[in-house]
Amino acid sequence: MKTFKKLSLIFSVFLITFFGEIAVNLACGGEIDPYDYYISYFHNNVEGDEYSPFAYNQMVYLNSETDIESEPDINSREWAKYLNVKKEDVLKVMYKTDSATNVKLTNFDGNVSQLPDSLQQNSFIQALSKRKEPLKYYLFAKRCEPLANVDFSLWDPKPRDTTTMADKAKEGLKLTDAEKDDFLKLRYAYQAERMFHFAGMHTESKSTYEKYIKTSKVNSAVKGWALALYAGSTRRLGNPEESAFLFSKVFASNPERRVQAYKNYYYNSTPVNGALKYAKTNNEKANIWAINGFGGNDSGIESLNKVYQYEPKSQLNGTLLVREVNKLEQDLIEANDIAKIGYNYYFSDNGNPKYKDSLKTVNLKRLNEIRNFAVKLATEKKYPQPELGTLTAAYLSWMENKDFLASNYLAILKPDKLPERLRDQYRITDLLIKAKNIKKGNPFNENDLLPTLKWLDEKRFAENKNQSNGQYYDNEEAEKRFSRTTRNFYQQILAPAYLNMGDTAKAALAMVKGDLTAKTIKENSLFQNMSYQSIAFWQKNLSPKSMQGLAVYKTKAAGNDVTGLLASALNQLKNDDFYELYGTTYLRTHQYDKAVQMFAKVSANYKYFSPENWYEDEANSKLYANPFIETINDYPKKYVTAKASVTKKAFAAEMLRLQKLTVSDKKNAALYYYKMANAVYQTGYFGNSWFLISYDWSSYDNTNPAKYVYDGDYKKAQTAKAWYLKARALSTNADFKAKCTFMLAKCLQKQIIMNANPLSFYYYDKKDVKWRNFIKANYNNPYLKELRLDYNKTPFYATASEECSYLADFIRPKTQ
Repeated sequence: MKTFKKLSLIFSVFLITFFGEIAVNLACGGEIDPYDYYISYFHNNVEGDEYSPFAYNQMVYLNSETDIESEPDINSREWAKYLNVKKEDVLKVMYKTDSATNVKLTNFDGNVSQLPDSLQQNSFIQALSKRKEPLKYYLFAKRCEPLANVDFSLWDPKPRDTTTMADKAKEGLKLTDAEKDDFLKLRYAYQAERMFHFAGMHTESKSTYEKYIKTSKVNSAVKGWALALYAGSTRRLGNPEESAFLFSKVFASNPERRVQAYKNYYYNSTPVNGALKYAKTNNEKANIWAINGFGGNDSGIESLNKVYQYEPKSQLNGTLLVREVNKLEQDLIEANDIAKIGYNYYFSDNGNPKYKDSLKTVNLKRLNEIRNFAVKLATEKKYPQPELGTLTAAYLSWMENKDFLASNYLAILKPDKLPERLRDQYRITDLLIKAKNIKKGNPFNENDLLPTLKWLDEKRFAENKNQSNGQYYDNEEAEKRFSRTTRNFYQQILAPAYLNMGDTAKAALAMVKGDLTAKTIKENSLFQNMSYQSIAFWQKNLSPKSMQGLAVYKTKAAGNDVTGLLASALNQLKNDDFYELYGTTYLRTHQYDKAVQMFAKVSANYKYFSPENWYEDEANSKLYANPFIETINDYPKKYVTAKASVTKKAFAAEMLRLQKLTVSDKKNAALYYYKMANAVYQTGYFGNSWFLISYDWSSYDNTNPAKYVYDGDYKKAQTAKAWYLKARALSTNADFKAKCTFMLAKCLQKQIIMNANPLSFYYYDKKDVKWRNFIKANYNNPYLKELRLDYNKTPFYATASEECSYLADFIRPKTQ
């Protein structure tokens, strides 16, 4: 007997269609947004921007690679103060000149007329032309700059000119010794140290720092830049623990070098105690523990407690506390199935229930530790904003589903006395607590939420004055915290609540409302402004009843209530899109008369959805359906030409005609039922016309359980089976009955497949219970037995036996 594997290659949607067939049209979202991969309502900047690059983010090394201060700005300010000139003029000359101007500046001798007109009136240039010593330093620095700033290329790696750098370093030392002006003396020493460092002369680099820079009395950011070089040389000379400590000092003193210092601290790969050996003050110890807390994705409660112990007034405490809250959000707030974010859209993560329960217990323990710390922060009032502790305790209590406790914490606070960001977070937390009744499905007055929802709208609109560039996320996405909060509230809380209450139409409105981040939408098209989660919800969940509900809600868009707020977006829903979807819901429920009515309202030139075959050239990429053709094998799918294709509108009209004929022409009713059965069979996952009732197709579809209203047809061929049974019962023709019986076997097989374990298919695990049951169910398909016993003399039986090896393998008597 032939192997079961051969069957899978030829008949229906067995193993190969699970894992090998081309995914013709897989609906999926964009790449994962590193700032939006878990549900969060607690803003990571609530305590300020001082340490914003180190906010929690598991997807990237740093939440931001950009320091909160600009080194060019700081250096320009220092020079402007020193020379009593405009800071913007210094910035322009030092950092914003083109290459041609840069060459002229490198050879500037004080003669302003040699420079471009745009620089001749520059106050910095004017000052340099009048003061010999600053000009002398400027020219020296300009000649050091190209030696230090060598662009690296893998294709053309150019080694540093260490010989010239060493010469420049020695020249810099001489100029340092000769210089009397402390401002310039410090900068000469820095240039010398830098040249020694990049030349690999780390002993000389360190000694330069120790002799000239460490002892300088000048208050300048340059001392921090020099300390960073000193720390690097210390590492190169074999002391990574001291190097880590030194970088922690740069981290604390120079916000414009904080990201670089943070990275270099970790490049040393030393344990926290290694750096702590060199710390003498509480401030130094606090900064080391803070860096340690910023560098981990696991619990940071130890770092949090240590920083508070050493420096309870430091903003580091608030930043670390918020970071711990964000970690707990990722671990404890579960995304709702109807609006999963990131790559979980198609793949549900069921996991091991016991492991998940155990992990939840661990995370709840962490939550209590963090809440206890937050309460301490609030009650001891050593921290400048103790209200952050109270607000955090309230939010964590909401996360733990202790709403009464959360409300009690919020009641302590006076929102009108809070700083703006804490006040904003207060309003969000208050909204979440009030929304708990919604989430639980309890009766609620949704209009109590209206003021806060309007406020959230204004907040997110302000974040999105510039329309998105079309990517799933852009470079400014990290700052769009209110957009994410609003989207999450509508799609993770409000939409599921409406769905649980049986109002799918209102859930659909909430999904859309969560997506609309700007007051006006691009191209005046609702569907072009929805996320793929919302589009999928509309295309998969809406029924004729839901569409009727949407039509009613559309009339209430002007209302001054939550319904009006939600429904206002419907004004941007084009009639063609609305009626095309409306008609499709009637196709799914086989109400073909109403489907015809809806499609009649769609413009004559409307282009109905046709999927792309990504493996063909552009000229042949479109796939076209004809559900009325007959096929013996499902794989490969038998698509047709554009000329032979059938649109949804034409499909509805023909199915209505056949439906009526089953009543008016009872003599041929069997044939009409058979044609209708074939047509709805082809609209299934396994057919060539799946896109008449579905808007996407994936080879993974049959790995997920049936849950949508049309899955009975799309995945299980239930209506086709019922109509094949009617056709067979009404006929007396043996060959026709054989066709019906064969198709009944295929319909039943679809239900067998839905009970299978796809991993068993992949690994061919013959010990797996579901695998064995799957094999047994197929061997015992009653319709195949009927076909072999009752219809083996028919012409169809002979044809099908030749074309379908499934029949050859399984309906003939076993010979082995």
